Amino acid sequence: MTRWRPLPDALPREARHLVEQLRGLKDRTGLSLAELARRTAYSKSSWQRYLSGAKQPPRGAVQALCRVAGTDQARLVALWDLADQTWPRGAVVPAGPPEATRVPSGAEYRRWRTAALVAFAVIVLLVVAGLLWTLPAGSG
Repeated sequence: MTRWRPLPDALPREARHLVEQLRGLKDRTGLSLAELARRTAYSKSSWQRYLSGAKQPPRGAVQALCRVAGTDQARLVALWDLADQTWPRGAVVPAGPPEATRVPSGAEYRRWRTAALVAFAVIVLLVVAGLLWTLPAGSG
């Protein structure tokens, strides 16, 4: 079971209840946030924001979590409807004290490095192709 941080004090009661229910459902699945992201259309960082109460989850995220958990959606969608009426509009609810500058995880760094290497290889291939195209054909 995940050790959750306390929800923001600014979170309305209905929104707080929804997030608590989503946390419980996520815990019952036994999935990590990364695995939950792989099984839904929502990223790990999105799930972190939704389950921390920092951002209102879209209705589709609630439905996706219910599908992954194999539970009926009706009750949680009804809770989402109630929370939707009270969730602060256009603002991210502060989740707690500001954190130090975030250092990318190893996986994020490797993904960035791979993308940079692929981009570099493509540029080199384009330059070589351009040079070969402009060089005169061999005499014969």
